[in-house]
Amino acid sequence: MERLIADTGFLVAVGRRVDPKHEAARRFADRFHGQLVTASPTIVEACHFLSPKSQSELLDSVGRRLAVLEVPTKDYPELSATIGIYADQDIDFADASLVWLAERSGLRQILTVDVKHFSVLRLKSGKHFELIDWN
Repeated sequence: MERLIADTGFLVAVGRRVDPKHEAARRFADRFHGQLVTASPTIVEACHFLSPKSQSELLDSVGRRLAVLEVPTKDYPELSATIGIYADQDIDFADASLVWLAERSGLRQILTVDVKHFSVLRLKSGKHFELIDWN
């Protein structure tokens, strides 16, 4: 089964009808038959931008089409280090959690609108994220 990382921007675009990328995100989500994977901070961040109805839809998709990994608190120093390394890029906790997820899962393909950050972020091996063109 194909697995792709989903960033906040993609999840928001799927769930928010007024988002300029909504139609493209919805079309991609409807035709994608694999599993989307994200980290819990991304869910929290996405919910901040979604209506209550869209939040419920997002949360209801967990376990069916969306896998969510919890970042253990013991790994917070690793996220802190990532944020520190990229301080000039102004990445946030959710971005750092997806670097953590990529390290743990081996996944590098990502659905994002945040091309600026995910073009720069690297894994410890030096590998970069592969940005999936979904729109």
